[in-house]
Amino acid sequence: MRIVSKKIGYVEGALLRMIVLAWLGQNAFLSSAPLQATVFRDRTHAGELLAEKLKSRAGSFSNPIVLAIPSGGVPVGMAIARKLGLPMDLIIVRKIPVPYNPEAGFGSISWDGQGMINEKLVHQLQLDESDIQSAVAEVKRELKRRMEKFRGNKPFPDLRGRTVIIVDDGLASGYTMLSAISSIRKYSPGRIIVAVPTASRNAVDIVSPHIDELFCLNLRDTMIFAVADAYKEWHDLTEEEVLAMIRNFQQS
Repeated sequence: MRIVSKKIGYVEGALLRMIVLAWLGQNAFLSSAPLQATVFRDRTHAGELLAEKLKSRAGSFSNPIVLAIPSGGVPVGMAIARKLGLPMDLIIVRKIPVPYNPEAGFGSISWDGQGMINEKLVHQLQLDESDIQSAVAEVKRELKRRMEKFRGNKPFPDLRGRTVIIVDDGLASGYTMLSAISSIRKYSPGRIIVAVPTASRNAVDIVSPHIDELFCLNLRDTMIFAVADAYKEWHDLTEEEVLAMIRNFQQS
């Protein structure tokens, strides 16, 4: 694993650090980044900063495309796509919520049924098979609904040989991203890059072995991690907001 850690200055008083990981077949070890109350103004601001870092590697990209994970990944992905002049599409993935705490997840499923389960967490939470199957069935129904709403009959892009940049607004557990990566692999891309504004150290360690590069501006090494903590302005985006953003992007 080649790791480059570089100071990139202050953003409204918050020190950012960039971690670029190039997977070379070894496990990653990452040093802690300084923690701040907030780092980014909002998701668009975070995407613009990510675009500046991706720009330095753009010469090595092959017919690149940005794939954003709704909902939070859409404004981040749009900012990257606009700054770099790239096409953008959506990849629909959902976490599998813990039955009594829907904000937390014990795995994820992508639009094509590719699933990842955090077996260690399942054991810790003492979830039985009926708990798991019930949660999975509900997520699959939700995925079908979101596919119809966000993609409709639009075909998935041809990714053969292309550089695919998967974008979200952050990595908490990393399992949602793992499902996205696993599904994208089946389309034979040339390279897979993950770009996120913020991430937990544990999530980066989980995701990095499965991709070619990872760009993260704010790495946090804490017991309790929340993506929202990196943003000054944060709210859960509604589907209507996301659809309006997509329409605006397509018309620009």
